[in-house]
Amino acid sequence: MKNVEDFICCGQHAVCEKELLMKAAMEPIDYFDDEELDRFRGRDADAYTEAEEDEFREVLYTTLTREVPDWLRSLQLRGIELPTGLRDEALMLADERIEGSGQ
Repeated sequence: MKNVEDFICCGQHAVCEKELLMKAAMEPIDYFDDEELDRFRGRDADAYTEAEEDEFREVLYTTLTREVPDWLRSLQLRGIELPTGLRDEALMLADERIEGSGQ
């Protein structure tokens, strides 16, 4: 995982991504009743067993759709990679939230 300082502003965005990352890194981490996932800190996304992936899936599907992007941010700030097999599902739910159809 890169440090926020390793990112260089490219000047191509209305809001610098580096500034957003620095701001996010300074905010407190929200937990979603998922402290047990902290044991996966540093594990590669493709190194989970099926049972471990199911632990993530359970949290994903018990999280309100509008909170999925915040949960993904929480995992990222905690150094936890989402299992590869869940990425499409999580992104689909996050997109639903962005489109305004999720609760």
